[in-house]
Amino acid sequence: MPMPPPRPSLADRRSAGKALRDGLQRTDQGNWKPMGDRPDLVSSLKAANTRRRPDLLPLKWGRMSASPFSFFRGSAALMAGDIAPGPVTGLTVQLCGDAHLLNLGAYAAPDGHLVFDLNDFDESMPGPWEWDLKRLCASVVLGGREAGQAEADCRDAVKALGQTYREDMARFAEMKGLELVRFEVTPQDGKGVLKEVLAKATRDTPDKLMAKATEDDGHGGRRFQLRPPLVQPLQSAELEDLLGSLPDYQETVLPGRRQVLDGYAPVDAAFKVLGTGSIGTTCLLLLCLGQNLEDPLFLKLKSEEPSVWAPYLPEAEPVSHQGRRVALGQHRMQTWVDPFLGWTRFGGRDFLVRQWSDHKAAIDLSSLQGAALIDYAALCGGILAKAHARTGDPAMLDGYLGGAEKMDEAMAAFAKAYADQVTRDHERFKAAIRAGELAAITGL
Repeated sequence: MPMPPPRPSLADRRSAGKALRDGLQRTDQGNWKPMGDRPDLVSSLKAANTRRRPDLLPLKWGRMSASPFSFFRGSAALMAGDIAPGPVTGLTVQLCGDAHLLNLGAYAAPDGHLVFDLNDFDESMPGPWEWDLKRLCASVVLGGREAGQAEADCRDAVKALGQTYREDMARFAEMKGLELVRFEVTPQDGKGVLKEVLAKATRDTPDKLMAKATEDDGHGGRRFQLRPPLVQPLQSAELEDLLGSLPDYQETVLPGRRQVLDGYAPVDAAFKVLGTGSIGTTCLLLLCLGQNLEDPLFLKLKSEEPSVWAPYLPEAEPVSHQGRRVALGQHRMQTWVDPFLGWTRFGGRDFLVRQWSDHKAAIDLSSLQGAALIDYAALCGGILAKAHARTGDPAMLDGYLGGAEKMDEAMAAFAKAYADQVTRDHERFKAAIRAGELAAITGL
């Protein structure tokens, strides 16, 4: 069998990326306005949540009502509909799919050291790199506004994000493949707000989670503390289905990790409401014990639906299992992956399985004051560049982005325009709640 042709040179790939500007100028990436026939907001939100548990949607609407940023977190499908029909360069990467300031955070690598990376992949699939970058940039303006920062500071933060994304992409294009696949951000690389996040992650241990989330079961063991509607018991049939799916899950992790799982036995399970965008999905917690009560393993099983970007990528490879889609996206984008990441299926739904809250922490938006907003935005831009460089062609991306600030300025313009739209949508959303079009429960 003949060997494949050699890969084009770095210079040729950069030139090919630069040539893409002829079809879509960088300055045009900042142009956005809502479509004249934009669907009704309430109808769109209801349509995007048809497979969610209807009894929990008031909780989701309540959390989304808190602020424009909270609304943004719960409405990724709206943004997909807003920007996916627009022009793109045609360069494909693995999308995070829901890139925003709170979907990056700290967690423990398999050997226990702390890293900072993207950490939410429910909407992940191959797609245009612009979609991730634009969503992340819009979140900077919304997050900065929530932290009380001036518009000029939000704009500077987006430009810092764009500059870091662009400059790091050029750096990653020069890296050897093995250097790029090992690239990570650790406490040694951090300052200011990153140190704060990593300090929170250091304190988030399974032992502390055991004390916080469980209670004495009256027989010398532990069980989850029930706090309806946020933490609910499982019906016997649900529990039977969950336990019956565990052998299939174990087949999706590496043999060495499977061997570790064999040393743990499930002792309790519960339904848990988590986050904002995920509310209404089936999210189950499983407490497993090893040698004794001081040896807990917490697993989270979360039902997965097709990515919100899938309707706009009709040529994408068919997905046979939505949990597997999410897990593969995480493997492709993260430097270090949860050793117990896997998937299973039961009750007619696909599930992603991973550890629950093992040294995990995210930024507190209120801490993004002054230079902290710019520093954190730049950090996030570098992390997104790393993920896209791993899964796309960094040289072609670098060629398109170039050394000037045109793309940075374009992202600042887009982010403000889209954040303004989110703010208008949030006002319409709150009006719908007041008018009884949507039922909302707040304070939970």
